[in-house]
Amino acid sequence: MGLIYQINKGIGKPVSFKGLQGGYIVYLAVGLVLLLLGFTIGYISGMSLYVLVPSVLVLGSALVWVLGRLSKRFGVHGLGKFMARRGVPAYLRFSSRRVFTGLRVASGNQERQAER
Repeated sequence: MGLIYQINKGIGKPVSFKGLQGGYIVYLAVGLVLLLLGFTIGYISGMSLYVLVPSVLVLGSALVWVLGRLSKRFGVHGLGKFMARRGVPAYLRFSSRRVFTGLRVASGNQERQAER
C-alpha cells in the first residue's frame, strides 16, 4: 500500500501577497484597519463624505504604493536590518562581525579556567 504524499516545496520561502513580502503584509493590514477606523470616526463625527472618501482612497493608495516600494527595496528582512543599523550609535559602528564571533570562545575558555 503505497501512499502518495505531496511535498511542500515552499517551506523556506517567505510569505508573499501581491508583491508584498513577509512583514509588509502585516503593515498593510494594520494600515487598512487604521484607515477604516479613521473613516468610521470621521463619519460618526459628521464629516462630509465628499471629504472622507477621497482622503481615504488617497491615503490607502499611498499606503499600498509605499509598502510596495519598501518591499522591493529591502526585501523580507531588509527593513528591520536597515532600521537596526541606523539605531547603532556612531562610536559603536563596526564593519565586521569578527570582533563578536570570538567572544563566545573566549568567554567559554575563561569560565573553564575559573572552574579549575
